[in-house]
Amino acid sequence: MAPLSTWWLLRRLKTRVWAVKRIGRALKLFAPMTRDVLRGDFRPVPWSAFGMMALALAYLVMPFDLIPDFLLIIGLVDDVIIVGWLLNRIDQRLADYRAWKHDNVDTSTSQHSAS
Repeated sequence: MAPLSTWWLLRRLKTRVWAVKRIGRALKLFAPMTRDVLRGDFRPVPWSAFGMMALALAYLVMPFDLIPDFLLIIGLVDDVIIVGWLLNRIDQRLADYRAWKHDNVDTSTSQHSAS
């Protein structure tokens, strides 16, 4: 079986669903976390998450890559892999924010119920 066949790629993606979910969760949570940090509502600031997000964005826009983008499929795949890996790490760094956000939603819901 050719390593780049459609079936091979689909099988690989199915085994990596957890990573895709974590990437999506990191992207959904990063903007609200940034807003809460800028307002001063959430402390301590997860500087490593901000650094990794900056690194991921820089990797996407910089003309220098591990594998040049003019090598069409392979050049784009390395971008996806590296940025996906960074977003997966960002999601791990947002665990404290996720817990804080969950506690604040529970607190505001119970306050509205008591009113």
